[in-house]
Amino acid sequence: MKYWLIVVSFISLFGCKQKTPKPNSVTLLKGDFTYRTLSTQEKQAYTAKAQEFYDRVLKRNRFNGSILVAKNGEIVFEAYEGYTNFATKDTITPTTAFHLASISKTFTGMAVLRLMEQNKLALDDSLQQYFPQFPYHQITIQQLLTHRSGLPNYVYFMDTAWNKNIKATNNDMLQFMITKQPALEALPNTRFHYCNTNYALLALIVEKVTKQSFPQYLKDSLFLPLGMNNSFVFSIKDTANYVPSCLSSNTVCKLESIDCIYGDKNVYSTPRDMLLWDKAMYSGAFVSKPTLQKAFTPYSNEKKSFHNYGLGWRLFIDNNEKIVYHNGWWHGNNTVFTRLINDTATIIAIGNRYNRAVYLSRQLGAIFNDKNKDQKLEE
Repeated sequence: MKYWLIVVSFISLFGCKQKTPKPNSVTLLKGDFTYRTLSTQEKQAYTAKAQEFYDRVLKRNRFNGSILVAKNGEIVFEAYEGYTNFATKDTITPTTAFHLASISKTFTGMAVLRLMEQNKLALDDSLQQYFPQFPYHQITIQQLLTHRSGLPNYVYFMDTAWNKNIKATNNDMLQFMITKQPALEALPNTRFHYCNTNYALLALIVEKVTKQSFPQYLKDSLFLPLGMNNSFVFSIKDTANYVPSCLSSNTVCKLESIDCIYGDKNVYSTPRDMLLWDKAMYSGAFVSKPTLQKAFTPYSNEKKSFHNYGLGWRLFIDNNEKIVYHNGWWHGNNTVFTRLINDTATIIAIGNRYNRAVYLSRQLGAIFNDKNKDQKLEE
């Protein structure tokens, strides 16, 4: 009898073991960059200076949002102020994801460069390779990345003839361009013209190449592998869960007809997740360091200036000083992502009540290096 019970128990245990499903696992991407550890005195000094700036500049100007300052990969200051939802008065926490506005372009650009590294596309590919009916010729993927395509901005041309009661998708925007053929702003590759259309088209190219939706591709290939668990791309399927930002007058920004187009905007994230994004670029975890150098190279040199644009990144270059950054604005959202390369320091500020004082957060660079004091980065 005892022998039979032992056999039955063994079979039961074995059967249970076989039927237990394996948990979903994500392989985290890792790079090879090592930061110098800050001393306690250094960290305390940076924290005190950042706190003083925050109290004097941002808090005094009714900042509503999240801010994080990091040095050598370590958080030296962070603050979470106000409401994530002005109707329900839900407070902002470190896991509150906000609309990054045009900082979203950095993710789109780097996703394209990763596909280039995987030989799934080439930067000199023409748009007709992906959209055969596209009516504008001699435009390449690189010209989309560098804002040198000359294409008109969908934010304006769709405002003239699109049904405001219908939420447009990226494909809707593409078909609108094919059928309506709004006029070019410039001939391809003749000058820099910042244009949201470029990055909305790049998101479509990512979808064509990967056979995945752009939100799913970024989730599977970038957000989860980097540990960015509170980040996502907002799309038309998310409209029921839309949490509006608001204007400085506390007027709520309702969802508009072009608010579901992504690639140029619509990445939502937190400062802590953005710090992981920052670290991934120092380490080469997402794309290789040679590709990063390519991304951080200026491509519009018609006019001599400290300011330029790379492949998805704004650049400030003064001799050996280089700042790689991107800011954003959409509805009530003002956003800052400043990477002080020489100082391995990062400033991330995300506001969801319209407030141009958010852009002043880049002045925090002066707490790391006096040379950062007078650098006027573009908004």
